[in-house]
Amino acid sequence: MSEPNQQPDFLNELGRELKQVWQATKDGFTHAGVSLRNGWRQVSGAKVDYVVLRVGGQMPERAEPPRSFVERQLPLPPPPYSIEALNYHLRCVADADNVKGAVIVLHGFNTGLASLQNIRQSILRLRERGKTAVVYTPFLDAAHYFIASAADKIIIPPSTQFNVLGLRSEVIFLKDALAQVGLHFDAVQISPYKSSPNMFTRADITPEQQEQLTWLLDEMYEMLTDAMADGRRQTPAEFQQLVDCAPLFAPDALAAGLVDAIAYEDELAYLLAEPPEEELVTEATQKEEEGEKEAATSAALSAGVSPLPQRPKAKLLELAKAHNLLLEKPRRHTPKFIGVVTLSGVITMGSSQRPPIDIPVPFVAEETAGEVTLLALLRRAEKMDNMAALIFHVDSPGGDALASDLIGREIQRIAQKKPVVVYMGNTAASGGYYVSAAANHIMSQPLTITGSIGVFMLRLSMSNLYQKLHVNRASVQRGERAGLYTSPEPMTDTERQIFWDGISDMYRQFKEVVGNGRDLPVAELDPICEGRVWSGRQALNYKLVDSHGDFVTAVQTAAQLANLSIGDGVDVRVVNLYPKSSRHVVPKPYEAAEEIGRVLSGEWARQWSGRPLYLMPFDIRLE
Repeated sequence: MSEPNQQPDFLNELGRELKQVWQATKDGFTHAGVSLRNGWRQVSGAKVDYVVLRVGGQMPERAEPPRSFVERQLPLPPPPYSIEALNYHLRCVADADNVKGAVIVLHGFNTGLASLQNIRQSILRLRERGKTAVVYTPFLDAAHYFIASAADKIIIPPSTQFNVLGLRSEVIFLKDALAQVGLHFDAVQISPYKSSPNMFTRADITPEQQEQLTWLLDEMYEMLTDAMADGRRQTPAEFQQLVDCAPLFAPDALAAGLVDAIAYEDELAYLLAEPPEEELVTEATQKEEEGEKEAATSAALSAGVSPLPQRPKAKLLELAKAHNLLLEKPRRHTPKFIGVVTLSGVITMGSSQRPPIDIPVPFVAEETAGEVTLLALLRRAEKMDNMAALIFHVDSPGGDALASDLIGREIQRIAQKKPVVVYMGNTAASGGYYVSAAANHIMSQPLTITGSIGVFMLRLSMSNLYQKLHVNRASVQRGERAGLYTSPEPMTDTERQIFWDGISDMYRQFKEVVGNGRDLPVAELDPICEGRVWSGRQALNYKLVDSHGDFVTAVQTAAQLANLSIGDGVDVRVVNLYPKSSRHVVPKPYEAAEEIGRVLSGEWARQWSGRPLYLMPFDIRLE
């Protein structure tokens, strides 16, 4: 009886051994190639002082899927520069013995707080490897300065202003505006802290929502200013005083110690050729002899005058030109890999979608994480024998309660077979937390927004709109509650009780998922649940997450849980798993018109009407 089962086991074992042999062979060829390239570079005297990297834009955590042959022929914009790519390029700089460091040029960011924290950590990691990190930026708002403060030096052009103004969260209330056109939302919510429906059902902010925003802004402002002050060797009180005086012109920022030099980008090579500041301090005689020359050079740079021709000049090369000159460090790879599945956007039933147009209305034309797409991807990952662990990257404010439950169930199943590490992005709240709770380990950044453990339901009433438009409606139904989810009339007391019973049960289920996943007593969860939103640092104190770190740290944690031997010269393979569909589909001419029509007709509202939702209420942005 056992023979039929032995054959597949033998074949599986043989397959694993062949994969290991193939991986060892590839590593051997890779090492030989590295040795040959390094030998040629050393003989030819290849040397770079600083590699120039240009960083900005959306900065997604993971790279987009590779483009197909057809997509490469289309006039598509280049894919956004990812934090994954930044970490790889900075590691190449750190590995190279023939380069001093990197000049990181910042040119505009459109990303969240946790992503900014990840970029900052990438720069700190480069410095920990003994390299010099220089940031050049024409922008000095909070996002850019938060990153720049991680560098050894900050250099700005003369026209730049220090514009770190703080944090701001603005909540829009649509109740009165909707009433003008005859629309009305009824909401049933677990707690006043589950304030997502307030946008549609309130005319002003509630005390609970005000309280929640206050503790979040206090928490995040403290973390941000502490980090920036530490980077500039100031106390938090000193730095906050400078923030309250902003904006500051470039000379004032230099005098306050907020930046290290004022120069145009074409002058960086001269500035960076100077000896380190430590040498100038210790070699008193040389400092005395060269004092006048240095003062004249600084004055010339500040005035925008080119320095003297005989002045030393550092060799700065853009990444594309420098890459083939850098000495490499040979690495072996683990036989098994760590898979990465990303859930990004509002969680919905159906397939994941990206809208053809952007409409600045909540729940409308947003990227969605469809349950059909995610389940197929997770089940494909589950069957990969060569996958040692899974990193489930979650960046979502939540969404549909049913879809969240189905995705969370798949994570629970995979976690019983192999380690699952949830890595939270900028936001992993409400449904985004629900899908994370069953993982073996949850990691976030201190600035990640998470929690919001609660549920609510909205139902749209359009009867006043029909009346304003003189639209007469007639309906026939069978079943006492046939119109429970679709009736255009305001909610009755009986209907409200029905919905309350439903979301109360779903809230109980949500707490059970959290309690079981986090090993917390369910009866004691209300004080950290009931819709309250937390920073990642607060979540760690409440045991809603296990640790803090960036994606590199998440890979190390997953490798440890999977018992993969990693260390100096050994890398764990990380494989991004993508849905089997094209990300770039040429929009048809009528799609934009259809999307606008869907919004104006109220179809977008009916999509969410009457559905239990796990959704976060607001966003916070840097100013």
